Amino acid sequence: MKKNLLTAVLMTMVTTVLLGLVYPLVVTVLAQVIFPDKANGELIRRGDGTIIGSRLIGQSFTSPGYFRARPSAAGANGYDAGASSGSNLGPTNQKLIDRVKADVEKWQADNPGKAVPIDLVTTSGSGLDPHISPAAAEFQIHRVASERGMNEAEVRSIVNAHNEGRQFGFLGEPRINVLELNLDLDNRKPMSAHAVASGP
Repeated sequence: MKKNLLTAVLMTMVTTVLLGLVYPLVVTVLAQVIFPDKANGELIRRGDGTIIGSRLIGQSFTSPGYFRARPSAAGANGYDAGASSGSNLGPTNQKLIDRVKADVEKWQADNPGKAVPIDLVTTSGSGLDPHISPAAAEFQIHRVASERGMNEAEVRSIVNAHNEGRQFGFLGEPRINVLELNLDLDNRKPMSAHAVASGP
């Protein structure tokens, strides 16, 4: 009995040290050495080093001169990484139906008569999706070009440059990172001081 108890205690101590300390430390060090950008959340910084977001987490853009992301149900104001989740509303839920209808009407004000891409009116499962489909970006080109005083072909060229395509050529769907696209636009054709003050 005493021998079994001692073996159990020693085994607990050894596995705690190995799996609770050594293994996480080795994995952390390897991650920092092999792919530090991914290990640190793929943060995006301005030229002065200020962190403005992550390639992995969506943000809300409201100024008409910016491409907008898909809606988010994560947290009270959306895009809350501490409250990642979908709305959990089923397709027959009236609250969801009303919200989608209202969003479609808002989007069609920009492009009357055009079908609104589905990802602009539906949330992702996590509520943190940083991407939109190429169709969702194309739908917004006219508005963004008008607000920035650019021609649509120029904006479309920038959008196409940010099309990530399918991973490995066959996984997932083509997608565009909204934050990276908007930053590229700001670098090429900055918004006026008033538009920037009203906020992305």
